[in-house]
Amino acid sequence: MATVAELRQQFKAGKQSLIDDFLAARPTQAGAQTLLRRLARHVDDTLRGLWLAAGMPEGSCLAAVGGYGRGELFPHSDVDVLVLLPDGVEAYQPGPAKSAIEQFITSCWDVGLEIGSSVRTVDECLTESQSDVTIQTALLEARPLAGDGKLFRTLSRRFMQAMDPKAFFRAKTLESLQRHTKFDDTPYALEPNCKESPGGLRDLQMLMWIARAAGLGKTWKALSARGLITPFESRQLQRNEGQLKLIRARLHAVAGRRED
Repeated sequence: MATVAELRQQFKAGKQSLIDDFLAARPTQAGAQTLLRRLARHVDDTLRGLWLAAGMPEGSCLAAVGGYGRGELFPHSDVDVLVLLPDGVEAYQPGPAKSAIEQFITSCWDVGLEIGSSVRTVDECLTESQSDVTIQTALLEARPLAGDGKLFRTLSRRFMQAMDPKAFFRAKTLESLQRHTKFDDTPYALEPNCKESPGGLRDLQMLMWIARAAGLGKTWKALSARGLITPFESRQLQRNEGQLKLIRARLHAVAGRRED
């Protein structure tokens, strides 16, 4: 089993190699999409190694959430994960479980991952998501990485059963209005934010989140198949989303930090 020091070296070298190859190639949407997926898989492998080394509690599960949960990762984006615990495991009381969780999260930072972590049971996830639309959105795109797959499937099933698409739509619409106000409410700002400004990636993601919450599909093509958008609109949305991803990926790669 690789040590944390070895994993750090492997992770850093592997990530830099992917970014260097991307910058050296012709800038295309396909190239950006390949980078995002390869970076996510690279982080997947690193997290699984750290999970095994930490000796996590039996029956627990590690899940990717948020943007990372989509299986895409920009060069300098946060890596959001959920440590899902079975009932009866005390995460905050002194003991083996608490020590293992602390070791895992610390080792993530030691390796060089900009980790955003939460530790919850299934019931806690459902309770928190009902009162916080940000958590609800992050869980909407969750995918399992390591540990007990049955526990993750339980969370997925109960989460969608508890989902109220109309309430989610209202909350995301309000969130969008507040975000547009913050970012000047105009697409013609001198230096628009390709993620958060009106017409940016976040607006496209919001449409897809609402569709997922309502069970209407997970892709533009799926929405087209249901007659919610035309085939032309589907292609146009996919192309424009790809262009914004390319811009953001190159901003991150050239700046060497998160830059939108």
